[in-house]
Amino acid sequence: MKRVKSGCILQTLVFMQKEELGFSKDAQLRYNREEVERYKQDLEKNKTRYQIISTEEQQDASIIVHVRKHLNGKTDVSEYFD
Repeated sequence: MKRVKSGCILQTLVFMQKEELGFSKDAQLRYNREEVERYKQDLEKNKTRYQIISTEEQQDASIIVHVRKHLNGKTDVSEYFD
């Protein structure tokens, strides 16, 4: 028998807008920054343990976020977050 002792997921998220919406690069970047903040607020609201590893703003106004997230609240993941 096996059971999960601990587990996390590493994600690379890309926040970007469709070009056909007609936003300028500055407006796209501003909107994407707001989307990243909403994403973080949702994680906090859901009490998800997470760690932002890096955030990179790209030339095309997209934002790449690397995040480590706890899979469920039942396992100890301190080895991943310390």
